[in-house]
Amino acid sequence: MTEPAATLSAVSLTDMHVKLREAYAADFDTIRDLLTRCGLTTGSVTHAGCTYWIADLDGVPGGCIGLEHGPGVSLIRSTAVVPEARSQGLGRALVMSALTQATLLGNHTVYLFSEEAGEYWRRFGFEPAAPGEIIGAMPDAPQIVSGLTKGWIHAEQAWKCSLPSGTPA
Repeated sequence: MTEPAATLSAVSLTDMHVKLREAYAADFDTIRDLLTRCGLTTGSVTHAGCTYWIADLDGVPGGCIGLEHGPGVSLIRSTAVVPEARSQGLGRALVMSALTQATLLGNHTVYLFSEEAGEYWRRFGFEPAAPGEIIGAMPDAPQIVSGLTKGWIHAEQAWKCSLPSGTPA
């Protein structure tokens, strides 16, 4: 059994030390806790074939994001910022970290699923896409496999963002 995570008090990020760090296998209980605290599912969260980041605020985990890797494409997943740290740029920092990683990997497209946050994702250049496009591009990605197995994927809103080319790793 894991210890309950420390919590943040509502305070401006300008008054806190923010550190984005890559998550390792030992961090996945922390990631699951962050997702649970934000009302998100954790069933297909895995370290295999993925990169995750955790945002620490004064040493306390305050948010996370994942990036599943495919051939020339990636899938953003498990994006969460705890309620007391929202609307201060932490989510933006996490998203930019994932998009930068995808660009450095030479990806041409980044996908994601989001029903409620479409306007948020549009700020980063995402536009609506068909779920079938993501399924075809990344059939073995953990979130795709989970969505197909559980039957939710075709009803979900899919999004994609084309990345600048010519910057492979």
